[in-house]
Amino acid sequence: MTAIPASMRAIRLHAPGGIDGLVDERVDTPRPGSGEALVRVHAAAITRDELEWPTDRLPAIPSYELSGVVSALGPGTGGVAPGDEVYALADFERDGAAAEYAVVPERLLAPRPRTLGHVESAAIPLAGLSAWHGLFDHGNLVAGERVLVHGAAGGVGSFAVQLARHRGAHVAGTASSGGVDVARELGADELVDNLTTRFEEVVEPVDLVFDTAGGELLARSPAVLRDGGRLVSIAERPSGDGVFFIVEPNRAQLVELAGLVDAGELRSLVDSVFPLDEAPSAFARSMEPGKRGKVVLRVVED
Repeated sequence: MTAIPASMRAIRLHAPGGIDGLVDERVDTPRPGSGEALVRVHAAAITRDELEWPTDRLPAIPSYELSGVVSALGPGTGGVAPGDEVYALADFERDGAAAEYAVVPERLLAPRPRTLGHVESAAIPLAGLSAWHGLFDHGNLVAGERVLVHGAAGGVGSFAVQLARHRGAHVAGTASSGGVDVARELGADELVDNLTTRFEEVVEPVDLVFDTAGGELLARSPAVLRDGGRLVSIAERPSGDGVFFIVEPNRAQLVELAGLVDAGELRSLVDSVFPLDEAPSAFARSMEPGKRGKVVLRVVED
């Protein structure tokens, strides 16, 4: 293994307010504590609004999805070894992975998909787990049911379409004009261009609406629910009995997602890739509408 340097390059948020608070700087390389691993980050994915999350613990390193190689272990570990290629959704309450190294609890690390590179692997954890939790843990989707996915070509929505189809559900989706073909390629049975058509006028009643967009689409969603239907959102809290949730790390589910990828049942969708020194541009892209998958920072050229 390569010697671990005393300092590393990192992108840190120094002040609330978004992109203008980001600084590219050198900081001390963290050391893993009990039950933790130090990971050499090869790629880190970012989420649209994540610069709003750590305002009470600045300066902070953003990006909580990573793919990389284990470099060192703290005491009390044994499930991974130096040299293992892993991916993870990290803990939101600590520094993230927009850096050359990141410390991650060992219990969150899963073997990354064998058939993907680090960039594509880093695009999976938050989006894939959000889709899994929304459809199955909160939405209780089963084979034979009908589901409507709002934002079907986005980072989370693209995984939701594929996972729902794999589970044996009938999948309808909404997307903007440019995303309709993307969602169809991922396996959606029917698509609605939400810029030109009101989905409630053309979609037959569904058992579950999984919303990744919020706003007007979410507000109009009860109109297509069957009696006893479920409404789940990751964008904002729905009215009535709808469920809003924040995704949590889950190693076991990452193992299952990697297995689906390696079996050819699941694709990782990457919108764009930026080098670490262009992190501000990457975060700007993450906030733009019309993305097709995740925005990823490439930390190491593989």
